[in-house]
Amino acid sequence: MRYHFGNRAMIEPMYSIPLRYRKTENLHIVFWLMKDISWCLMWRTLGMIMIVPTLGAAIFITWRARHNRTDFAHNLAVVFWITANAWWMTAEFFEFDEAPVWLGIDGRHLAMIPFLLGAIVLALHYLRELFFSRNLAANS
Repeated sequence: MRYHFGNRAMIEPMYSIPLRYRKTENLHIVFWLMKDISWCLMWRTLGMIMIVPTLGAAIFITWRARHNRTDFAHNLAVVFWITANAWWMTAEFFEFDEAPVWLGIDGRHLAMIPFLLGAIVLALHYLRELFFSRNLAANS
């Protein structure tokens, strides 16, 4: 299938999303920036409030992308990233970031759990892609 971009023909299909989806994603970035700016400036109340729309928008975007494996995997990793980020921020705001919380692990380092879950989601996704691309090449 050929697609045209300006004067050039493109072999690859174009990827596009509806404008209303793009608006949600852009608003999500605004929420995330507000949350992280609040964290940086130690505005505890606004930072804690902004966890809800930031994480909520990420979950909504992930749910909406559930039919596309690649988008779903990346958006799910973002949900885990924001969860880890929000936990770390909370630990700093409430001053248990350096205190042992569970099995001698401090509050900040518990954020590694969702960070690692996000990394595992992406690793599994790319291993699956690699496995299937090699199988397709071998069967061609």
